[in-house]
Amino acid sequence: MDLRPLRQKDFRLVWWSGAVTMLGTVFTMTAVPLQIAAITGSPLAVGAVGVVELLPSIAFGLYGGVLADRFDRRTIALVTEVALAAVVALLMVNPTSLVFLFGSAAVAAALQGVQQPALEAMIPRLVPRDQLVAAGGLLGLRWGVGGIFAPAAAGIVITTAGVTAAFAFDLVTFAVSVALLARVRAVPTAADAEWPRFVDGARYVAGRPDLIGTYLVDLAATVLALPTALFPFLAADRPWAVGFLYSASALGVLVAATTGGWTSRVTRHGRWVLVAAALVGVAMIGVAVSRDIWFAVAFLALAGAANWLGDTFRGAIWNSTIPDELRGRLAGVEMLVGSVGPALGDLRAGAMAARFGIRKTVAIGGVACLSSAGVLTAALPSLWRYEDQLQ
Repeated sequence: MDLRPLRQKDFRLVWWSGAVTMLGTVFTMTAVPLQIAAITGSPLAVGAVGVVELLPSIAFGLYGGVLADRFDRRTIALVTEVALAAVVALLMVNPTSLVFLFGSAAVAAALQGVQQPALEAMIPRLVPRDQLVAAGGLLGLRWGVGGIFAPAAAGIVITTAGVTAAFAFDLVTFAVSVALLARVRAVPTAADAEWPRFVDGARYVAGRPDLIGTYLVDLAATVLALPTALFPFLAADRPWAVGFLYSASALGVLVAATTGGWTSRVTRHGRWVLVAAALVGVAMIGVAVSRDIWFAVAFLALAGAANWLGDTFRGAIWNSTIPDELRGRLAGVEMLVGSVGPALGDLRAGAMAARFGIRKTVAIGGVACLSSAGVLTAALPSLWRYEDQLQ
């Protein structure tokens, strides 16, 4: 791995803050739906959590981008981290109330919508430009490690000590995260007295076909492929394997990130964004035709590794070309794409599976993702030709 960005004190603090708080967040994200299921016994009620989270995430993500271009980004990240800790503390007070459970999910999604653009817009200010690819890879690594071990650990804690213990662990991780963020230097913006306008960010995106292409490629992979809603059905005859299907993508991320030092030497970032999307499509076709569950796990790991590649190079394009005064607003757009894509993907997968069956739906999604990568390559030559001249 290219570990140079971790030599930068402020990036190192932000990285560890995110790694620690992500572990705790997985505990709460696991506990809330389990608690709702225990109270209501309704799969529909559990599924409604995603809807409750999606709308605040979109609305406040866009507004959070504006705030990130107006105020100190470190301060925004720190204040919202404290607020998220308060939400978890309230859950500990009354973990059996559906109002608290659904309300906390909505409020947490809104706070994360405000926080995420500020955190993403900070990164180019914390590392040298020639380390942006490596920084993106390291940020992806956090999910690779946490995505494998945290859900299993959360399940053990919840089943042995209860959901309150899971919330307590999350609260402890927030305390550590806040302490780390408090040591990061200020990251002020150059905003004048006028409030930034979101429309200015939208106009900038409209003038960058290569940037639009990165969003469309991301949507192609998340909407058309990676149907996590179908994992329980893929392992219907092997219930014990469901956990392996869910953690396979994180395993692929971990392998790709720990062997991804070569990505810092790549200059044709746009080309690799498209290639990564094509690999996701190929991997999902492999999942569909796999009759052995371990082959399906291996192909899902390949999809996770390809997603890491796409996210790493996509982030490099964003961070190295977007003007600092617009980074917050465009990070809000990125969060919108990242929130809507998986939600629509699960909705698409569920609707198609009811008509075509599980494996055909996975195969159709893989073929559609692969085809979309080809269409976007032809339709957006500026993305295919994009090259970082300063690497």
